[in-house]
Amino acid sequence: MAEITAKMVADLRAATGLGMMECKKALVEAEGNMEKAEEILRIKSGAKAGKLAGRTAAEGVIAHVVNGNVGALVEVNCETDFVAKDDGFLAFATAAAEAVAAGNPADVDALGNTKTASGETVEEMRKAIIAKLGENMSVRRFQRYETNDAMTVYMHGAKIGVMVEYAGDEATARDVAMHIAATRPQCISADQVDPELIEKERHIYTEQAAQSGKPAEIVAKMVEGRVNKYLAEVTLLGQQFVKNPDETVAQLLKSKNTTIKNFTAFQVGEGIEKKVVDYAAEVAAAAKV
Repeated sequence: MAEITAKMVADLRAATGLGMMECKKALVEAEGNMEKAEEILRIKSGAKAGKLAGRTAAEGVIAHVVNGNVGALVEVNCETDFVAKDDGFLAFATAAAEAVAAGNPADVDALGNTKTASGETVEEMRKAIIAKLGENMSVRRFQRYETNDAMTVYMHGAKIGVMVEYAGDEATARDVAMHIAATRPQCISADQVDPELIEKERHIYTEQAAQSGKPAEIVAKMVEGRVNKYLAEVTLLGQQFVKNPDETVAQLLKSKNTTIKNFTAFQVGEGIEKKVVDYAAEVAAAAKV
């Protein structure tokens, strides 16, 4: 049997908001599998899905550029928020975005060899700014668009960036980009949702509904209702528009004769856990040496 540590229990509790003992029992039942334990808790308690992978801890910025029909969104990470505000670091992030747009690299590794406007490669520029600021940094990810339609960008400070490819009204598209930053839909429409995710949700809802003791036909309707609600929550078109919850994004776009073709949303440090340093423990350990 897998060892269930206090940290595993604490992490599951943080993700689900449920009690320590409930989390420990679920981890034991799941033999230490965090995702399976979370699913067990959701079935038993109806708890909303936690997002263990969505913890934001790394520092850095989101940079963007739009040049005509080409645009790029880039996440550049560093170690501290202090460096994330440095002019040199910000210039590097912008240069990386411009290199993505102009050079069309295949991946992050290829981006390193791509020339910036100054003539340096992105990697050469990265090493130079590291030497100057004394802190490690890296380009984590990017998305490049080249379209015959139009693009707009919404930035929430430098920590969240959304790029939208659209046809129609620019003001509406930018409002939708802001909506995406706030609600983080997984995709545009229900037909783009991973079937495996839908089946996982269906399984959870079925188990929850079965515990109600209601007849099978009622359970089936309950499950389909929950699945449809889930699809509305995770798809852009199904969500209630943040600036007017009385209409969905789909209704808004139809009224403005606007179509969202694609979008990318980046949040700094999304999915990265920064190491927490326990200085007291370090001092105590050093004192024993």
